[in-house]
Amino acid sequence: MTRISSEAAIRRSPDEVFDYVTTPANWPQWHPSSIRVTGDAGHSQDVGERCTEEFVVAGRHGVCEWVVLRRDAPSSWVIEARPEAGGRATITYALTPDGGGGTRFTRTLEYELPNALFAVLDALVIRRRIERESAQAVANLRAVLEAAPASAAG
Repeated sequence: MTRISSEAAIRRSPDEVFDYVTTPANWPQWHPSSIRVTGDAGHSQDVGERCTEEFVVAGRHGVCEWVVLRRDAPSSWVIEARPEAGGRATITYALTPDGGGGTRFTRTLEYELPNALFAVLDALVIRRRIERESAQAVANLRAVLEAAPASAAG
């Protein structure tokens, strides 16, 4: 299982950040790998809710269904997918107040690829690309939330 964490300090309250990032319809606005999200995705999702995401990760196009496994607003949210091509992915969002009214946001992606060939490719190429995409996603998230009026971020 590969694990990639990215984090940022965001000048928005944990409640605002949590509501925004746990609303799957918002993902294409900040995550470079997220093309489209469908299903009941226009609100902050609760445990058991699902959505379908079309993505391009490390140059690989796919579709998966995410299901919310855990929600502890506004501090953590965990989702899991099993992409059509095989493998598994779990994403955890961890949010902590930074003491100045902002949020320390950490996004952790854990994934398991469908076969040994992909495991070799992961070691050679895929992991580094996903690390860059994940870092860009968190930087984009910070920029989007900090640019929006406070009422629009939440």
